[in-house]
Amino acid sequence: MADPSSYRPKPGQIPDSPGVYRFRDEHRRVIYVGKAKSLRQRLASYFQDLANLHPRTRTMVTTAASVEWTVVSTEVEALQLEYSWIKEFDPRFNVKYRDDKSYPYLAVTLNEEFPRVQVMRGAKRKGVRYFGPYAHAWAIRETVDLMLRVFPVRTCSAGVFRNHVQKGRPCLLGYIGKCSAPCVGRVTPEEHRELAEEFCDFMAGRTGTYIRRLEKQMMAAAEEMEYERAARLRDDIEALKRALEKNAVVLADATDADLIALAEDELEAAVQIFHVRGGRVRGQRGWVTDKVENVDTAGLVEHALQQLYGEESGDAVPKEVLVPALPDDDSAVTQWLSGRRGSQVSLRVPQRGDKKALMETVQRNALQALGLHKTRRASDLTTRSRALEEIAEALGLDSAPLRIECFDISHLQGEDVVASMVVFEDGLARKSEYRRFQIKGFEGQDDVRSMHEVITRRFKRYLAEKDRTGEWIGADDAGSQAPEDDGRPRKFAYPPQLVVVDGGKPQVAAAQRALDELGIDDVAVCGLAKRLEEVWLPHDDDPVVLPRSSEGLYLLQRVRDTAHDFAIRYQRSKRTKRIRTSPLDAVPGLGDTRKQALIKHFGSVKRLRQATIEQICEVPGMGRKTAESVVVALAQAAPAAPAVNTATGEIMEENDGGSTT
Repeated sequence: MADPSSYRPKPGQIPDSPGVYRFRDEHRRVIYVGKAKSLRQRLASYFQDLANLHPRTRTMVTTAASVEWTVVSTEVEALQLEYSWIKEFDPRFNVKYRDDKSYPYLAVTLNEEFPRVQVMRGAKRKGVRYFGPYAHAWAIRETVDLMLRVFPVRTCSAGVFRNHVQKGRPCLLGYIGKCSAPCVGRVTPEEHRELAEEFCDFMAGRTGTYIRRLEKQMMAAAEEMEYERAARLRDDIEALKRALEKNAVVLADATDADLIALAEDELEAAVQIFHVRGGRVRGQRGWVTDKVENVDTAGLVEHALQQLYGEESGDAVPKEVLVPALPDDDSAVTQWLSGRRGSQVSLRVPQRGDKKALMETVQRNALQALGLHKTRRASDLTTRSRALEEIAEALGLDSAPLRIECFDISHLQGEDVVASMVVFEDGLARKSEYRRFQIKGFEGQDDVRSMHEVITRRFKRYLAEKDRTGEWIGADDAGSQAPEDDGRPRKFAYPPQLVVVDGGKPQVAAAQRALDELGIDDVAVCGLAKRLEEVWLPHDDDPVVLPRSSEGLYLLQRVRDTAHDFAIRYQRSKRTKRIRTSPLDAVPGLGDTRKQALIKHFGSVKRLRQATIEQICEVPGMGRKTAESVVVALAQAAPAAPAVNTATGEIMEENDGGSTT
């Protein structure tokens, strides 16, 4: 635990101006990012008597080993820089709202020649128009199914679309009128794009225009006694109305707004958002976060706004944002939101009327989400804490191993030998820090030797990072400056408290020997053998046997199995890549496109091997020099062994047309 006075800036060194500051730990990792109107006043508040600090703030300042700051011109710039750094460095002591699931959106791919309507999850893509999010994907599909009667936009995948282009006939939706069939040219690209844009306009809330237009067309068709067309238009109007009924009217003035509500206690906070477009609820989403920093409701609102709109622009930022409490610097936040939208945004707390009533509904949803989350997480948090305590007690560790790294070796009969490293922090997988290794020091199968190599390479990288960041500056070098570090997460930069290897006593001994050779004595090692699930420790002749019902054993098994699966996936990918190699891969400058052109032109590698340089030059894109390289590469490559029919013993000879006996 660090003493904040050891890195406190000197009096007068901190400027009295707006800015953003970063606290770093002993490994130069950024652990907290904050902004302030006055850097001097804000940072001074951290360097007071520890007894007067909030427990979370006290934990942060004692974990930190240094602080630095960047001066900006305005508070809006500070807000933007704070968001960028939180996203970039992922500080452990900052509040970060995380979705408990990936919400589905209704997406229209306007970036394609023939836009497609589909369900999308994950990160938003450029050139795609999104609506939602929705609670369930089936709700999107029901809405789309109703609207395709009026806006018959393409919904098929690229593969299906190409297939029907080749066939020259549309799919079932094209026959029943729920697709305009651009694949067979029933509509031009311009006409299909217009349909897609009308679909987007309707989903954006401009519904009255289309319904009134269809009603006029229906009346005109009835007057001209085109009763079948009038009936079809009537059904289209009913379909649109049913689609609208799925989103209840909540605000009579066709408001475009996002309503954000919070439910919180001392440890956690839940946020719920209702997306209202055209007076109707078009989407709902929510997050739950641990309150790892001392933050009030206004601060939570500001973090939520950053999370919601930090990557959005244009109409994705609504004209009005309703919140339970205004951020401390609401004018700067409003200016930032307006900049994201490109026009004025209103940020306020609803006081009366329909908007206040709807905010109360959102608040009830937030309270329910927090209660449900606590019910699910209570046992989980308790279980993980108990598991770490049991591991520490069983292995004789001074404290619970908050960071565990597990290593596993994988190969197939001594070929494609690889290793994996998975990381668990606080009992949860941290996938961004998983690593993969190729065994380079020797050929063949030797799990013990492979484990020694992997542990050595991993901790050599750690020691190199430690040396590079200046943590080993001695007394003679006390006046020198440590190399600059930007605080980004780096490979192998942070040591674990516990190394777990998949294996028994030999693998554990190899791992411990690797650490001893590097002079590392503050990292514990254990192994988990699969046969009896025994835990092996270095220098012990007998294993530690944890009870089958032990949460500590269950966590070790989960860590070990995760490393095993990760290693197998990597080994299989390498084997598949090796199997798919071709003699043409050795030809310099010959890319995939020209390889495919050669195989397509000659039909097989055997025919290509029999071709002359002049014949190869006839392939489009092939020059004489490349053709000569192809001939040399194929001549040097040994032909594959002939296949044998195991039933008859006959050799399967390949001829120009394929393989025959």
